[in-house]
Amino acid sequence: MQIEEFLENSARLHPNKVALICKDERLTYRQLEERANQLAYALIEAGVQRGDRVVTFLPNSVEAVVSIFATLKAGAVFSVLNPTTKPDKLTYILNNCRASAMITGGPNACATAAWGRIPHLHSVFMLDATDAQAESVRAARKHLIRLEDVGTAGDATPPAKKCIDIDLAALIYTSGSTGHPKGVMVTHLNILSAATSITTYLENTSDDVVLNVLPLAFDYGLYQLLMMFKVGGTLVLHDSFAFPTVVIDKMIHEGVTGFPIVPTISAILLQMDLSKYSFPKLRYISNTAAALPVEHIHKLRSLFPNVALYSMYGLTECKRASYLPPSQLDKRPTSVGRGMPNEEVYVVDEAGNRVGSGVAGELVIRGANVMKGYWELPEETDRCLKPGPLPGEKVLYSGDLFRADEEGYLYFVGRKDDIIKTRGEKVSPREVEDVLYGIDGIAEAAVIGIPDKILGNAIKAVLSLRAGSQITEQDVLRHCRTLLEDFMVPKVVEFVASLPKTESGKISKRAIVERQQEPAEPALKS
Repeated sequence: MQIEEFLENSARLHPNKVALICKDERLTYRQLEERANQLAYALIEAGVQRGDRVVTFLPNSVEAVVSIFATLKAGAVFSVLNPTTKPDKLTYILNNCRASAMITGGPNACATAAWGRIPHLHSVFMLDATDAQAESVRAARKHLIRLEDVGTAGDATPPAKKCIDIDLAALIYTSGSTGHPKGVMVTHLNILSAATSITTYLENTSDDVVLNVLPLAFDYGLYQLLMMFKVGGTLVLHDSFAFPTVVIDKMIHEGVTGFPIVPTISAILLQMDLSKYSFPKLRYISNTAAALPVEHIHKLRSLFPNVALYSMYGLTECKRASYLPPSQLDKRPTSVGRGMPNEEVYVVDEAGNRVGSGVAGELVIRGANVMKGYWELPEETDRCLKPGPLPGEKVLYSGDLFRADEEGYLYFVGRKDDIIKTRGEKVSPREVEDVLYGIDGIAEAAVIGIPDKILGNAIKAVLSLRAGSQITEQDVLRHCRTLLEDFMVPKVVEFVASLPKTESGKISKRAIVERQQEPAEPALKS
């Protein structure tokens, strides 16, 4: 099965059903299918061939959704980039994947002023192109197609199938250890396997209405689209969670049944007064990316007593690795569950040997959801895709440390490169962060290691507070000393207005560490 069939099958079964709600637009499955087919023919006419890479550089929008499925229908590989991507990084990615076409528009198009530095790019589909933007594309000898002109006389039936399920469907760019982003190669089979497992877990049906505020460039956001179209549900697509009350009003107005969040959204929700709202249709809230702090879980359960809270763990390289049944949440609030159906997960030591329950080690994932590899990075691919238990297979070494209990439930310990060694002891930042989130008034917390001549590394807590909170450093240390072993208590506490985030909305510890390394400004001389 190819992923474009998610849309095609739903258009056949539910042609007049509203599939996508975005701003003031409401499109049925039939309308989206026709628009995607028309754009697919335009891509093919522009020279896009099977296996070519097509980059979508648009915010969450109808055009972004159409471009994803049009690319697949043309037999090509889609790559959605965050609209905040800066010009140098954008140019790097376009050259790295040797994109043959790009779909962009509006202010985003300004970021690609260096068209001449992208030799493989031959066609640019641009929405609402200004004369200056159009001229800059043509001056670089690229073919410009105005997106609003596509489909005025195009065929609305699907193009002939070109791909099979082991072909690439997407390149999802993620942070790389070298500082350059790396493309995660995902096949049609990878997406089908993950989407099937997750929709089964969430019990998604065509009656579901899911609100997505996460970027489509973030795989968690992307899969909200793919999963809803797979089951014939409705996706309410919003651009961000920057204005929470607007999102909450939209959720109630559209009768949303599912709301995917990340921990930063959880922190914002818990600062709001939600007592004046009612969510009669909301069936579930899901979380992945980073695990929710235990205090957040307890408070969300209190705020949404009739809503199922699904805790999951995943990474871009396999989409999803485990999930915790809501019935286990009270018993195992710190667990991210067990492996999904049609998948095997286990924990190994540094020699690759499986370890027993309670022993920390690296999580390994085995299944059809595991990526094909990193785009043209064989050495990095070999570091995480290693020989599995059966001859001729490769399994994914996640780079994350876990322990499992006797029933196989997994507990996140930390990144292999995230563990802090201080006073000869290993400290999981996550464990300290959970304690910090137990302090009433803390909105966000991140724990890092900083160089210390005596300790090797010292524990530093970087915190942002909720409005009106008067927490002091001594309050933090007193709380930590009560609940943590001496070597785990932060030596340094820093309060900031907000913590830096990645494009996907997670707290960026890399940015926090880099800020620590910046030289202090010299003092002014009198």
